[in-house]
Amino acid sequence: MVNIDLFDNINIEVECVPKEYAELKKSYTQKSIKKRLEAFLFDNVGRIATREQIQEVAKDPISGRIPENWHQRLSELRTDDGYTILSSRDGRDIKISEYILVSPQKRSTANKRIIINPATWLEVLKQGSNCCQWEEGGLICGLKDGDIDPVTGGRVKLTPDHKTPHSMCSNIDPNDANAWQPLCGRHQVVKKNYWDHSTGKMNFHAVVQAASLEEKKMIYDLLTDFFS
Repeated sequence: MVNIDLFDNINIEVECVPKEYAELKKSYTQKSIKKRLEAFLFDNVGRIATREQIQEVAKDPISGRIPENWHQRLSELRTDDGYTILSSRDGRDIKISEYILVSPQKRSTANKRIIINPATWLEVLKQGSNCCQWEEGGLICGLKDGDIDPVTGGRVKLTPDHKTPHSMCSNIDPNDANAWQPLCGRHQVVKKNYWDHSTGKMNFHAVVQAASLEEKKMIYDLLTDFFS
């Protein structure tokens, strides 16, 4: 048995899951991304689902596009719907970008994510010039609703993001525009991966993984020098 503190001090015990990978044997045509992911995970309870499989299932059945917010929908299955879906944050035997639905049974979902007030969201968009406010290296992302993301190729859909990670403060004021920011789907995922939700600290493994090859070499040289 493995004891895991998953979300907002919800502590559960789950059995260690063998290294068996999920199989994608059929198409999933449910109307919503979340329902397609739910059906796929139900077909593969206890098996490791890869990022590529998750993205394939999340694809729009008509256009074939991979939605850039697929990671948010997967997260909602964990936080809002109460499914115990493990990832690399929950066990060393699970690699980055791998996920396991432990059981089709749901946990209590006493701490649902706060949903921003619609009027507040309009104010947040106005403050952020109606574009993604992710800042890196002194530059703002700047992608707007409907833009084509130059990295993923998907069409951008801005969504409200807690400036403070949900795992560190679950009581975000839905009426406080200063507590929120607009982010594109790609940077929602980047922010999620940069934070270890089990500790509220930076997930340096994911940060290094997301770095460019040149940056990885700099990190390697720095650590090599540090450890002699």
